[in-house]
Amino acid sequence: MKTMLHNDLVKSFKAKDGSTVTIRPAKASDATQIVATAKEIVNEGTFIQKEKVRTIDEEATFINEMNEKDNMYVVIQLEDHVIGIARLIRGELEMKRHVGLFRTWLSTMGQGKGIGSRVMEYTLDWAEQHKLQKVVLTVFSKNVVAKKLYEKYGFVIEGVQKDQLCINGEFQDEVYMAYFLNK
Repeated sequence: MKTMLHNDLVKSFKAKDGSTVTIRPAKASDATQIVATAKEIVNEGTFIQKEKVRTIDEEATFINEMNEKDNMYVVIQLEDHVIGIARLIRGELEMKRHVGLFRTWLSTMGQGKGIGSRVMEYTLDWAEQHKLQKVVLTVFSKNVVAKKLYEKYGFVIEGVQKDQLCINGEFQDEVYMAYFLNK
């Protein structure tokens, strides 16, 4: 894994369909697009742990807080539209600063284009640059595509909480996964 330099925080690439995708640090000015896209995903309600979207002001404040706390918060742009985000939130306590909690979502417009792999590469590069030892995440048991992606990048299952989620009247397990850096 190569080291990500500060001037290398913006990554642009061609998706499988030839469209231009950019992964870059979120700015407060992105809040409007983030909120609009998040609303679409929440309304689908399938694989996101969110029932209510922040207001634009709340999102802008959250982006600024993430940057102040040296966390990763990036937007995923397809051409000029924010179609997803990825976050890596470092532990608040000193004893947990070496661990980052990964969260991401991508609208259906961006799925199936190889974007998830690029987000994982970006995230793991960022984690290495920021001296994290461990990246953790949770994934819904029925989100087979995401689970396979995480396994492809070396995440291992640390635990499963049975019937942790009830989506559309159907129970699902929540799978806890981790990636260990520098091992």
